[in-house]
Amino acid sequence: MEIRIAKIEDLKEIVEIYNQAVLEKFATADTEVITLDSRIDWFNNHNPEKYRILVYEKDSKILGWCSISPYRPGRNALRYTAEISYYIHKDFRRQGIAQQLIEESINYSRRINLKTLFAIVLDRNIGSIKLLEKFGFEKWGHLPNIADFEALNVDICILD
Repeated sequence: MEIRIAKIEDLKEIVEIYNQAVLEKFATADTEVITLDSRIDWFNNHNPEKYRILVYEKDSKILGWCSISPYRPGRNALRYTAEISYYIHKDFRRQGIAQQLIEESINYSRRINLKTLFAIVLDRNIGSIKLLEKFGFEKWGHLPNIADFEALNVDICILD
């Protein structure tokens, strides 16, 4: 097992894991699978010196990933604020992978002096909310009925 900075060669597996969450619903606000090409700019905008994408790799297979993304890039007053996101392959959930990725990302964020790390989570994703709360994240925002899944409205929670 290894947690390391993602390489462009990992992007295919990163997208595959993300698309699992899309198809399962309520783990992301995307409602249609994404393409590899559509994520290249996203990947390239994550400079490993500040906005990292980490992968959890075992036996040359990516089992999960976690990203630290800039919040409203270009707005200088927000330069110490970032969003954390993570996704785990459906066959390897509840094995501590997300916890390890989050812990490494939080520790890294502290080392580079990010002041605020937050997550945006659909309120139906109770597992993610509880996991983030274990790390001291608290619900600071609640946006009711903001996500529309084929006429089913879902709330979004903001945790910091």
